[in-house]
Amino acid sequence: MPNLSFWEKESFFKNIDIAVIGSGIVGLTTAIFLKKENPALQVAILEKGSLPLGASTRNAGFACFGSMTELLDDLESRPEEEVFALVRSRWEGLINLRNLVGDENLGYKPLGGFEIFRQEEESLFEKCLTNMARFNEMMAKITKQPATYVVADQHLKQFGFKGISHIIHNTAEGQINTGAMMRSLLKIARQLGVQFFFGIAVKAIEDAQNQSVVITENGWEIKAKRALVATNGFSKKLLPELEIQPARNQVLITEPIDNLPFRGAFHYDRGYYYFRSVETNGKFRILLGGGRNLSPEAERTEEFGLTDLIQNELKSLLRNVILPDQTISIESWWSGILGVGEIKKPILKMVSPSVGVAVRLGGMGVAIGSQIGKDAARMLVTSLSKFH
Repeated sequence: MPNLSFWEKESFFKNIDIAVIGSGIVGLTTAIFLKKENPALQVAILEKGSLPLGASTRNAGFACFGSMTELLDDLESRPEEEVFALVRSRWEGLINLRNLVGDENLGYKPLGGFEIFRQEEESLFEKCLTNMARFNEMMAKITKQPATYVVADQHLKQFGFKGISHIIHNTAEGQINTGAMMRSLLKIARQLGVQFFFGIAVKAIEDAQNQSVVITENGWEIKAKRALVATNGFSKKLLPELEIQPARNQVLITEPIDNLPFRGAFHYDRGYYYFRSVETNGKFRILLGGGRNLSPEAERTEEFGLTDLIQNELKSLLRNVILPDQTISIESWWSGILGVGEIKKPILKMVSPSVGVAVRLGGMGVAIGSQIGKDAARMLVTSLSKFH
């Protein structure tokens, strides 16, 4: 790759105030909020792919903030105040995203979220029942709904699942069109004057005289007053000290299915699997993903790809539980890379005088990503003001 010319440096990379590494939900919303509040700032986004690859364009489009079993699991290791503070952040992030993009542009549908319980999970369901009143009391302070979680066993016959004995409906959740969301965020950022540089992979970021020097894999050095790492599951490449691990999720989508008996987003087997209805041109499909628990070490990777083990399990779940005794054709498969850690709280901080980080969304990027972007924008502006 040739060195940058004088003209390229002057025309494209001069006087950058904020360089954002990564064009996913966090990177885009950080840039958007920076420009909304400070229009004069020169904000540039550097993205290694031709699209915002990672998780933002590859997720299931769940507008979710926490199933009962997830919260019960979290309470085993974290204080209640911390668990519900994270739920509040997710809820407020969803509201923030909807206000920013608009429900129509998001393809937002308030169909609710359903947690389904297998016959062998009766004790887990009973534990949920025991805690439901307390959880609804806590959730009412967040969602302003008197009963966020309700038993919905009346849907069992209609949905037609096999081996499922109970359903809990989260009435405040919904689903979005992931592609429409990202397309809308890109459009908003461009309209605000954010610069985009796709196909530029970043190798390292250095501090130099209270500014960032972004070093690309092709040897270019791009200077900015501040830089933000927003590459989530890929962040350890740039900042090895971060407490974050990549996590691959494998996903399928079916061909259109006649008379699909359910609508909405579903969690299965304590959230290790998830599926939803997807409407395109008036026809419905099933999107299904998960299964990292089958091979946790192998799925702790930055490499996109598919494995027979998880593909076979997802196909079995589709044909034996979700739509039993039906012939279902799969249209396509893909994978995405999440950023997770022992602690679910995102990492948002300045790691040096000129470099910030906003990562570890824990599979909840749709919910929390825009709020983290908003907070990251404030953090960067505060850092700049201290310098000036």
